[in-house]
Amino acid sequence: MVSKESRADIRKNKHRRLRNRFAGTAERPRLAVFRSNNHMYAQIIDDTVGNTLVAASTLEKDVKAELEKTNDVAAAEKLGTVIAKKALDKGITTVVFDRGGFIYQGKIKALAEAAREAGLNF
Repeated sequence: MVSKESRADIRKNKHRRLRNRFAGTAERPRLAVFRSNNHMYAQIIDDTVGNTLVAASTLEKDVKAELEKTNDVAAAEKLGTVIAKKALDKGITTVVFDRGGFIYQGKIKALAEAAREAGLNF
């Protein structure tokens, strides 16, 4: 019988390998993205001290009120603009994009492109 590794374990291993390549600094923090089956989460993190500088998710009332569903491409675009606006308000203009082991397509790509259009550089 062939045993197959679960998708969640594969994603976690990919994320661990990605995190070895880059880290967020005070000058250029890390934009970390996580998506579950029901929601999406984005954080801007300074890894040198381990602080989350800005966070947004589709669980927030103001974001959720404008969305029909919280786990589709439209929700990802909205979350990208929200996180970019919050970051720009805090004075953060450039970040390192951490896709969290997810493939760069669909929701992750939509979030990244929306954040770029809203003013973040990466």
